[in-house]
Amino acid sequence: MAHQLSTKDRLKCKVFNGAFAGVVGVTCTFPLDLVKTRMQSQNKSLGGPPKYRNVFHCFSSILKSEGPLGLYRGVGVNLLLINPEKAIKLVVNDELRRHFAVSSGKSQISVKHEVLAGAGAGSCQIVITTPMELLKIQMQLASQIPGNKMTAGSLAKKLFQEKGIKGLYKGTVVTALRDVSFSCIYFPIVGIGTQLFHQEHDSKFTSFIKTLGVASVAGASASGLVTPFDVVKTRIQTVSPGIQTVTYNGIPDTFAKVVKNEGFGALYKGCVPRMSVIAPLMAIAQSVYFIGVAEILFGVNSGNY
Repeated sequence: MAHQLSTKDRLKCKVFNGAFAGVVGVTCTFPLDLVKTRMQSQNKSLGGPPKYRNVFHCFSSILKSEGPLGLYRGVGVNLLLINPEKAIKLVVNDELRRHFAVSSGKSQISVKHEVLAGAGAGSCQIVITTPMELLKIQMQLASQIPGNKMTAGSLAKKLFQEKGIKGLYKGTVVTALRDVSFSCIYFPIVGIGTQLFHQEHDSKFTSFIKTLGVASVAGASASGLVTPFDVVKTRIQTVSPGIQTVTYNGIPDTFAKVVKNEGFGALYKGCVPRMSVIAPLMAIAQSVYFIGVAEILFGVNSGNY
């Protein structure tokens, strides 16, 4: 029989749901994320034609030269850190929305509060996102360096020994610009979409499908709009030698050099695979979070709280 949870246990359930949602989402979408990183790391200033002509050529080239497992290069560190990252992102937003709703005495919060809740979620997640992305990028690009046998663990140890904790947080500011901007766009769209399309009489399955659709649109829209920050982040966080010959010194310098050397369109490199990654990733994560796996496992009626 379903029972009501205390505030502490309710948060535990939400954290579990967020972590589980992240793992499911990453497992389903990681190959596209790898393609996105390979596309974004290319730059014309290296001379000669680019290694990958387009998304499909990149995907087929990786599959041909590295095999099916090559499409999951670097997935280990992502699966390890996606648990706290998605848990923080979804739970913080959920709790802030709950706080604003209680404070205003209304069941639906304003767009301003939707944006603030999203900003709060995005700000908190960068503690995990920054080192996760830094390590993931190096692992995704590792096959392009001849004889590279480095693992995520050995890379993390090397960066820490050489530069301390700062070495693992290279690119924190641009990661914050990307993640906070994304969350300020994504969560309000999800919130507004939920108000527009969800009905009280909807079945659990119908609500799940609607959540899947709304989160897909929100994820694609937000990820597309913040792609320039993601491109700059990838360039700044590519610390492995042999990948880039251009030296980037901070966010303004990176923006300027990318536009000067490759044109304005280069800021949207990998936009299609990024949108193709984030739309299903957030749709899966948001929907799995909505299902409430923890509530099902522990026999909790989520409607009770």
